[in-house]
Amino acid sequence: MGVGIRTEVRRGKPKKKKKSQEEKKKVMRVEEEDSMVPQGNEADGEMVLDTASSQHQEEKLVIGYALTSKKKQSFLQPKLEVLARKKGISFVSIDQDKPLSEQGPFDVVLHKLLGNEWHDVIQDYQQKHPEVTVLDPPGAIQRIYNRQSMLQGLADLNLAECDGMICVPKQMVVLQDTTSSGNEVAKAGLKFPLVAKPLLVDGTAKSHQLFLAYDCLSLAELEPPLVLQEFVNHGGVLFKVFVVGDVIRVVRRFSLPNVSNVEKEKVAGVFQFPRVSSAAASVDKTDLDPRVAELPPKPLLEELVRELRSRLGLRLFNIDMIREHGSQDVFYVIDINYFPGKVWKDARLRAGVH
Repeated sequence: MGVGIRTEVRRGKPKKKKKSQEEKKKVMRVEEEDSMVPQGNEADGEMVLDTASSQHQEEKLVIGYALTSKKKQSFLQPKLEVLARKKGISFVSIDQDKPLSEQGPFDVVLHKLLGNEWHDVIQDYQQKHPEVTVLDPPGAIQRIYNRQSMLQGLADLNLAECDGMICVPKQMVVLQDTTSSGNEVAKAGLKFPLVAKPLLVDGTAKSHQLFLAYDCLSLAELEPPLVLQEFVNHGGVLFKVFVVGDVIRVVRRFSLPNVSNVEKEKVAGVFQFPRVSSAAASVDKTDLDPRVAELPPKPLLEELVRELRSRLGLRLFNIDMIREHGSQDVFYVIDINYFPGKVWKDARLRAGVH
């Protein structure tokens, strides 16, 4: 699979023809998982880059990156760098031991590092170099590293005119004692089974461990701080919505099967489940009931992404969504991730960086 990055660089102020009102409107593109097949010899590559237009192909774009070694390995594939050079795009590693302002110049700074010290560096750089696109602001990223604040503000979304409804599952935070969490769960009006997730996302495998708790006693086996979220039956399919700028890419993943009422009554305990949204869990829509496999409506996704970009201040993220089982148009946002690890290989995104 490949990634297409549509990159547009503007320097100076060239004269432009007047555009019509329709041309001035920014249009989001929603692409299905089989809608973007790389052409020619690029079809078997990991990455594909495609500039916005031929008039910009010879202009050089310098992207400074500050990534962990793991992220660098997964993102900066050799074929990406080769194709980038052909299009006049270069990736330059940022030396964290040197002042950032003394490096470059950069057109774009792409980063995914944790820690207050690095965040201070980026914020200072943004203030001194407002002409550089920073993906993304540290404060905005920090918000979705906390699963309590991640979904706050989404419950009041009113997208009723977009052929669907966006909801968030009921959830509560457990900071310390899980042995008495059962009483708090009842007070909060949550119903079992509950999905238990670590409160903080810190890039470790542990922060992505998920558990399904069927009863109050099983909560004592979990390690706080964590978020407890009502499990919503969704037909065993998860929609991963990848966002890069104005471009949306949707893929299906196998997820947990529905939990029947009989199972709720008879099963007890807590069970860890795998990262069901991984690439290995890809779904072939021909194997599914069309009512389950059907992607969320494009107008709904477009409006949801616009709202999230505005509320979160992010341009590079993904949304995990599910459709409530038995419903055609009720969807739940259950997680949001910044610069997800598999976005380039799995989603084959074609994005605009402005």
